[in-house]
Amino acid sequence: IALYDDMINRPFFFKLVGQMIAAVVVMAFGLVMNEFSLPWLGRIHLEIAGYLVTFLWIVGLTNAYNFMDGLNGMAGGTAVIVALFFGLISFSQGSVFVYIICYTLIAGCLGFLIFNFPRARLFMGDVGSTFLGFVFATLAIIAALYDHSHTSLFVMPLLLFNFIFDTFYTFIRRLRQGENVFNAHKTHLYQLFNQLGCSHGAVSGFHFAVCAAQGIGAYVMVNIKNEERLLVFIPFLVFQAAYAVVIQIRAKRAGLLATGPVRRGAEKW
Repeated sequence: IALYDDMINRPFFFKLVGQMIAAVVVMAFGLVMNEFSLPWLGRIHLEIAGYLVTFLWIVGLTNAYNFMDGLNGMAGGTAVIVALFFGLISFSQGSVFVYIICYTLIAGCLGFLIFNFPRARLFMGDVGSTFLGFVFATLAIIAALYDHSHTSLFVMPLLLFNFIFDTFYTFIRRLRQGENVFNAHKTHLYQLFNQLGCSHGAVSGFHFAVCAAQGIGAYVMVNIKNEERLLVFIPFLVFQAAYAVVIQIRAKRAGLLATGPVRRGAEKW
C-alpha cells in the first residue's frame, strides 16, 4: 500500500487503513503486549487492554517513522543506529532471532545510505519509512515475548525517543492551534531546524548523535534490574523538551510557524 501511495498519491486515510490491517494481522498471530513494569507500581497485567496498547504502538510508530523521513539520511541513518544498538543489546541477553533481523536491517540501510546521504540520489519513500517503523514496532514485541533474550519492551521506545517526541509534540501543538492535523505541513521540529539554516546533513547528524546517546541509555537501562530502569528516560525527556522550546522560539521569531495551505504531498507530515 505504501508503494502504491508513492506511485499514485493517495489520501492519508488510505494508508492508515492498510497500517491498521497490518497491525491486526500481527496481533492475530499472538504478538500482543500483555504486561510491563512501572516504577513504584510494579508489574501491570494489561489483559484485554493489551490489544489496544499493541495496536496503538504499531500504528503509532509506523507513522512516526514515516513523518520523520523528510531529510537526507535521517530515516536510513537512524535505522542503522537503532538496529545496531537493539541487536547488540538483544545479543548480549541471549537473542537467537532478533539480532539477525537487526543485522539484516543494518546491511540494507547502509546500502541505501550510499545513495541517500549526504547527497540524495535515491529516496526512501513511504514504502521504506513505514516498513522500518512497522518492523521496529513488531521487533520490540518479538524480542520481549518470544525471543530468548526477553529484551525489555521499553528499549525500542528509548532508542527512537527523538522520533516519538518530535511526532507527538508536533501533533499536540498543531491540535492546540486548531490546525487540521491530517493536512500535510512542514513544521516538525526537525523541519524547522532545517529551515532555520542548518543543512540536511547537520540536522541528520544531530539526530544521529541523539540516537546514539539514546542507545547508550538503553544499554544502561537493561542493566538496571528493577522497575526504576524507566527513570533513564528522564534526562532524554528533559533534553527533548529544551530542544523543542529553543526550536519553537527561534522558529516563531523567523516567522516559520505561520499557518497556510500546503500542497498535498509536497512535504512529509
